[in-house]
Amino acid sequence: MLTCNRAGTIEASLRRSVKFRKNAEKNKSKELVIVREGKAISSHFPCSLIKNERLTIKYIKAEGKQKQSVKNHYYVDPRKKGPSDELVMFHVLTRGGKDIKKIMKNPELKSDIDEITVYAYKGEKVSQALKRDGRFLDIAFKKDCELSDKSTEVTTEMSNLVDDLNGATFKIILLSSSSPPHSQSGSLDDAYTMQQESHTLDGNPDPLQEPATAESVRDTTPKEEPDLNCNVAPEFFLAEIPNSKKIKDHLLKDLAKWVKTQPVPKGYPIQDLFRVEYGKSAETCREVRTMKKLMELSDSVCHVRTNGTPLGSGFLLFDKFVLTNGHVIRNIYNKSTRQLYEGATVHFSFESLDQVESGIEVKEVAGFEYDSDESGHKCDWALLRLGGDQRLPDGLLAHFGFLPQNGGICIIGHPHNHVKKIDPCWIVPLNDRKQAVERHRRENEMLIQMVTQTFFEDVAESVEQYRQVVTYNTCFYFGSSGSPVFDEHCNVIAMHTGGYHYPTVKGGQSVIEYGHPLSVILERVFVQLVEKKRFDVLQKYLAYNYAKHQNMMINLRKLVQSRYLTIFQNASNNSVVTNDEHLKVFFEFLLQLDEPVPMATD
Repeated sequence: MLTCNRAGTIEASLRRSVKFRKNAEKNKSKELVIVREGKAISSHFPCSLIKNERLTIKYIKAEGKQKQSVKNHYYVDPRKKGPSDELVMFHVLTRGGKDIKKIMKNPELKSDIDEITVYAYKGEKVSQALKRDGRFLDIAFKKDCELSDKSTEVTTEMSNLVDDLNGATFKIILLSSSSPPHSQSGSLDDAYTMQQESHTLDGNPDPLQEPATAESVRDTTPKEEPDLNCNVAPEFFLAEIPNSKKIKDHLLKDLAKWVKTQPVPKGYPIQDLFRVEYGKSAETCREVRTMKKLMELSDSVCHVRTNGTPLGSGFLLFDKFVLTNGHVIRNIYNKSTRQLYEGATVHFSFESLDQVESGIEVKEVAGFEYDSDESGHKCDWALLRLGGDQRLPDGLLAHFGFLPQNGGICIIGHPHNHVKKIDPCWIVPLNDRKQAVERHRRENEMLIQMVTQTFFEDVAESVEQYRQVVTYNTCFYFGSSGSPVFDEHCNVIAMHTGGYHYPTVKGGQSVIEYGHPLSVILERVFVQLVEKKRFDVLQKYLAYNYAKHQNMMINLRKLVQSRYLTIFQNASNNSVVTNDEHLKVFFEFLLQLDEPVPMATD
């Protein structure tokens, strides 16, 4: 029986026992498994979560270089994350779903154990908790995987927070073999798993996943036998990161080299070298009339929530239809039934923390895409129809614009799920993306610890290949997905979607961010509405006049005749279409073979 009410790991408490240490020495070539209520817990499981419980200790055949204890030697520091009531526990089956049966690093574990228990801190992402656990294969993070509830089959994204998972049991399922999406809905503390998620300077993929040697374990073992009830002064179980000397030497050399280049007056505090006064570039300032116009348009930007939990941002497009990213509602939406698992609301007036607003109910998801199209382009949008008869702001479709090649832009949304904010920034042109990534690396190299040059090279390659999106540098990170992006003329040109985020010593930064052009999103919306025979939504759109409508139709016509001609021809014969004059004109224009003469536009 083991009771422990202080900071530390379960293995650290066990190692205070002479009997345990002798047994561990006999089995040093094997892997330690600690079983709690029939489920295996990690060796770095917080001791404070064990309350007068009987634990079973066993050893299994180690896989590869694993020895004795589970990889990742951590200590639990209450000063960092708070008391144990900030912790949650959930369980994961040791066998995955179809096409991803093998998910454990040590296959021997699933032979004896059906489930493992994972602990997590409230406010962090599922992927962070699983990576810190250390027992899962990389495929769970490199492929597009989710957690599927064993009882309800409701799925949870890897990018979702762990706050509501306590006590539930999940199976890891494979959605697709593609890499997981870059999502903006995020965590309170990405930096916490910096060591797990980053590469080392010598190319080792994960230094903390190397096992602690027997010598390092013995060196940190107390000489005297303490009381297993932990009636002693609190302490932390600390172990040096294995194979970290090369990293430390490299960082110290870089630091010394950088300090020598700084003009430091006599008696100048060394910590002030790292103090930076942040300010906006004068180039990003806007004319007052432009900012006034943007303030008016910001009324149409909303905060998307489910049961009070923030999901992301969005904006009213036309009539009662709100546009946001598909990944914003992905976790609460069933594509098969086209129904929401949970109720959702949008909030247009979240501009101060003391505001109390019930929000407007989302009646249905009129359209949804979170996949790649026939050309391999990523599609990430959702069209939400609002219920009720509340007075709504003006739809931003009236201010639709096509994507410029360069120039200033403004993003309005709810970054970090805070109150509505605006960020003026600049488009990074396609030909400048690689240089922008390199410039970011150079300017922030003192904040970057264990992210290698390879990471930035991969980002540079990705943004050059991802040609269809617009790229820029913004402070809008997690929670801002679905925000409208305006050009210098206050036209909505794109929807803010994601970025290339990485952890730093100051919390986290993004190399470069991107959004999907609104013109491309609208094309996909039209195609799906016709495929699903949602002529009622098309009627609402056609009743909404805007300056660039004819230009939009000409582009859509080219797309339809190159890829979707049969679908649109079949739809044009539907009785709803033939009995509605606006729909008839819409389909006749898209299906006519002769090149139309475009209407005059501004």
